[in-house]
Amino acid sequence: MADIIDGRAVGEEVIEKVKRLTAELTAAGGTNPGLATVLVGEDPASQVYVASKSRKAKECGFHSVQHTLPADTSEAALLELVERLNADRSINGILVQLPLPAHVDATKVIQAISPEKDVDGFHFINVGKLGTGALDTAFVPCTPAGCMLLIERVRGKDLSGLNAVVIGRSNIVGKPIANLLLAANCTVTVAHSRTKDLPALARSADILVAAVGRPEMVRGDWVKPGATVIDVGINRIPAPDKGEGKTRLVGDVAFAEAEKVAGAITPVPGGVGPMTIALLMANTLTAACFAAGRKRPAF
Repeated sequence: MADIIDGRAVGEEVIEKVKRLTAELTAAGGTNPGLATVLVGEDPASQVYVASKSRKAKECGFHSVQHTLPADTSEAALLELVERLNADRSINGILVQLPLPAHVDATKVIQAISPEKDVDGFHFINVGKLGTGALDTAFVPCTPAGCMLLIERVRGKDLSGLNAVVIGRSNIVGKPIANLLLAANCTVTVAHSRTKDLPALARSADILVAAVGRPEMVRGDWVKPGATVIDVGINRIPAPDKGEGKTRLVGDVAFAEAEKVAGAITPVPGGVGPMTIALLMANTLTAACFAAGRKRPAF
């Protein structure tokens, strides 16, 4: 049976370090790290995410500001707010919650955020830094950064000689995690919907990352014995055993099958999910350290 990788415990380790380093920064005369979240509209899931991020920022000792705008807010008004936040020296990180309403060009808004305050890691400058291996100054998207911390807990920081297969090629998870694995000296293959014989390819992986958004697509016989399996998927499926209309969360990996074969595996929930918000806090602290002329903290 596989070792279960406890994302909640690792995420809490990151948060505790963020709290300690934040206290050290302010004790040395620096200002509290500032995180501004921007929510446009009333999407229920987005409201939950933003509220959770704001709470965690306050818990870490950050200066936390939330801007909640109506769904009909114009693109121009949103861009104006981003520019004000770019110029606000009390704000180190800016997070515009996606998705945005259809009348707003999300790419234009994200690219308007100063790269030094882009704690989501979506600005093209940070994407380019990650792609070229300039990790010392890059902001890496929070979910793949969290995945790498979990992988390092199992495999160490140097992954030389290991084969990694990433299923999914999104800009938010698939491509960034592939670049992180390359930087750690893995041999990396990125698979997707047009990949031939995906099960055979997956079985070649010492590290298998599933980030495709299809419930339990990766079966147990896709997993190489002893592999490290990172399941990024969060899918809600019917659970009639719990009662009429009830649902449950599952990942992109058939956990019960894969657990019997893998060496280590993340559960859903409780695996990658808690790491995402923890790395957002870490990125915000990093932005504050850069602004204060201090070196990047290690996590």
